Amino acid sequence: MGRVFTLEDARGLMPRVQDITKPVFELAASLAEELQEADEHEEEGRAEELRERLQTLVESWAEAIRDLGPEVKGLWLVDFDSGDGYWCWAYPEESLDHWHSYEGGFGSRVPITMKPETKNV
Repeated sequence: MGRVFTLEDARGLMPRVQDITKPVFELAASLAEELQEADEHEEEGRAEELRERLQTLVESWAEAIRDLGPEVKGLWLVDFDSGDGYWCWAYPEESLDHWHSYEGGFGSRVPITMKPETKNV
């Protein structure tokens, strides 16, 4: 099991998560545009190089985020284990304001204010 974050701890890491994510997202968007152009012009060699660069970029982003402690659950999607689910953030959201259960995933996330209370067993 990985690190469990209080909401305050997770929110405290958000500036670093955002500082890592924003420039990588912008570079990936630029590379994706170049890739589309290469595909349109049937430049297979250039397209393959761009695909590899994009893959490497995303993998290094994910590793940098995991090194901080949260989990990467998808492209530009970061989850912090809350002990009963995940505090959930997706780029370009400005703050960490959502939660979802372990089973529910991103599609079931709710505003933190609607997070169910943890029941002690």
